[in-house]
Amino acid sequence: MATPALSVNTGQRNIARSIAAVFAGFVLGAALSLITDEILHLLKVYPPWGQPMTDYPGENALALCYRLLFTVLSGYLTAKLAPRYPVQHAVILGSIGLVVCTLGLIATLPLHLGPAWYPISLAVTALPCTWLGGVLYRRKSVA
Repeated sequence: MATPALSVNTGQRNIARSIAAVFAGFVLGAALSLITDEILHLLKVYPPWGQPMTDYPGENALALCYRLLFTVLSGYLTAKLAPRYPVQHAVILGSIGLVVCTLGLIATLPLHLGPAWYPISLAVTALPCTWLGGVLYRRKSVA
């Protein structure tokens, strides 16, 4: 009779660990992006905060490059922390990223804060990048 209770507790722990894994990946990606942004603003690579980057396609490309890398790292961390099914957890993170980036795109596009391709690229790449992070983790853990 103790087995069903143990199974319920294990299931609840796995759900909590799954949520924590996805949350950790989200926080990692956001924190790395914001810290890097701040450093590049302080180094005057980027214009001051609040100034649109519409005239700076190179800076937008730079931001996209490190965000892509950070998104892959976020997917990797999520997969590593997942109790089971690491790639699926990374895909869940990517789906959340897709929704968040799409909402950001809708909110900021009319404000003309930068070129339209930048927020579109963030939304389009969120899911493939986190998936890649999950696959990289799975390959490493199998090898």
